[in-house]
Amino acid sequence: MSDSGGFQTLLFQLRGAVAHISLNRPQVVNAYNVQMRDDFSEALAAVQLDPDVRTLLITGEGRGFCAGADLTEFGTAPSQVVARQVRWERDVWGQLVNLHKPIVAAVHGYCIGSGLEIALLCDIRLAATGTVFALPEVQLGMIPAAGGTQTLPRAIGTSRAMDLLLTGRRIKSDEALFTGLVTRLSSPESLMEDAWKLADELAELPSEAVVAMKQVLRQGMDLDLPKALELERRVTARLTR
Repeated sequence: MSDSGGFQTLLFQLRGAVAHISLNRPQVVNAYNVQMRDDFSEALAAVQLDPDVRTLLITGEGRGFCAGADLTEFGTAPSQVVARQVRWERDVWGQLVNLHKPIVAAVHGYCIGSGLEIALLCDIRLAATGTVFALPEVQLGMIPAAGGTQTLPRAIGTSRAMDLLLTGRRIKSDEALFTGLVTRLSSPESLMEDAWKLADELAELPSEAVVAMKQVLRQGMDLDLPKALELERRVTARLTR
């Protein structure tokens, strides 16, 4: 992948009905900084607005998906609080949550901190064998601030999330698959091929049904069962008109 799409920290390309965003600061294992936040926000807005895009694939260049926040920026801010507030000026996390098109994350190497929080906001997560995962913020005297405290327990359950969040410990791909943090493993050599195959398959499905399915799953998780079933009935009725 070589098309930067005009971004400093991302590669962006369209292939058929799939948009591909790849984090591109390989010299620092794609550490998430303010420029990446801005680039990511613009790329996500373009994906949301393009009617020809039906699936989004997110990957990372180099030896890892993302090693987390760029801690060098924390040293240039008056405090850690200010450094984090700067990252919240653009709600990239909200853009991911509200993107109505399916999002596939294919991660490898290191998926740490902000990198894992990005992946957790995607709909389907693939990982290369040997990938390392962690939300280590507690070890730095902080807590995850890009959704991890909420998205991780939704993905793997409260008890397992407590284990990872309270200790900040690292896990490998086999444990990630066992807990449901990822749902598919690939060899490092076949990860991109497998990810593109999945993204293309999703893009070929009836888009209205895929969008509706994502809406019911996402919104229904935050409702009690009777209200969630009512949501399902309303969406089903809309599709069958």
